[in-house]
Amino acid sequence: MAKTRCFAGLDIGTTKICAFIAEMNGGPEPRVLGYGQAGSEGLRRGVVVDLEKTVASIEAAIDVAEQMAGFPVREVVAGIAGDHIRSINSRGVVAVSRRDHEITAQDVSRALEQAKAMAIPMDREIIHAITQQFIVDDQDGVRDPLGMTGVRLEADLHIITGAVTAAKNIVKSINRAGLKVSDLVLQPLASGHSTLEMDEKNMGVVLIDIGGGTTDVALFHEGSIRHTAILPLGGASVTNDIAIGLRTPFDRAEELKIQYGSALASRVDPAETIEVPGVGGREFKTISRQVLATMIEPRMEEIFQLALKEVRRNAYFEMVGAGVVLTGGTALLRESAELCGEIFQMPVRVGIPRGVIDLPDAASDPRFSTGVGLLLHAIREEGVELPQRGGPAFAGIKQWFADLVS
Repeated sequence: MAKTRCFAGLDIGTTKICAFIAEMNGGPEPRVLGYGQAGSEGLRRGVVVDLEKTVASIEAAIDVAEQMAGFPVREVVAGIAGDHIRSINSRGVVAVSRRDHEITAQDVSRALEQAKAMAIPMDREIIHAITQQFIVDDQDGVRDPLGMTGVRLEADLHIITGAVTAAKNIVKSINRAGLKVSDLVLQPLASGHSTLEMDEKNMGVVLIDIGGGTTDVALFHEGSIRHTAILPLGGASVTNDIAIGLRTPFDRAEELKIQYGSALASRVDPAETIEVPGVGGREFKTISRQVLATMIEPRMEEIFQLALKEVRRNAYFEMVGAGVVLTGGTALLRESAELCGEIFQMPVRVGIPRGVIDLPDAASDPRFSTGVGLLLHAIREEGVELPQRGGPAFAGIKQWFADLVS
């Protein structure tokens, strides 16, 4: 019988922290054994601002997941985001070393190292160096050049960097909760694992993951990541606009957004009214639901316009054929996909987490795309073959991570 192996993913977000535990016992897909979530009180825009509160939230989410699974976990793959994240595409060029011009593993390694040899500020480190393609004597689109013949080998990498201190604080929070971190993964890459199909990545697709504090943007083409960006706006920005505009507490503004909000004011019946509680025990007031939508629409439009501006910086945007996949908690806001489609002038679908079995209904919506994606990443990094939904696994910089946690 196949040996059962267990894995855990931990999504540390601005508004919530969620943990997933799954097993591989010989089946084609991982089986979810437990999940837990807790409110996140110690982060701001993906960055730890209160260590003790973050630790308490992690412990609460892990405890619930462990109780559901029936056993404790010791190691997790965790997500990282925040507006400190930067990305750049880099190319390394080397001459093929053998006299018969056959490309060896050493040539490939030299080309990759050459692409990574770029000036990085002291306060930043490489989080991911993702191989996009190889070029052999001007022949591009090569996935594996080993054994091919050529005189020049080029390697294209997508390099993602982050602030050293931000990453260390994430790791420290998890360690204080009694867990070891096996890898840190950029959140939009994790979300891509659980929401994107391989044909979308090949045709070209834009992934927009709207979380509480940040919006993560990624562009894929020909099966590889081409561009990533983190925008310092998210669902909490929309909630804050409602709270200020209607002079209502933040938690009640969040409830109004979820229950009655819409990203397109023109789709809302102006005759429909809602009750809005006041601050500090003040009286309720009645407003049109369309008024609420007029407060939401400008911020949602700003988020999508900024996302469009980001991906337009990359030449591959003109070759996006599969449109946009919208995920994250704010993707549940009514008419979000329609507004996104109007701005991008592309088809838009809402991405939900897939690639696992026995995922509870309560966790089967866009809010949990990153958490499930981290779980899938943990499994792939252990060399377990999964059905080709999410495309090639992206490589982490293991030595960097070893130095980070030491």
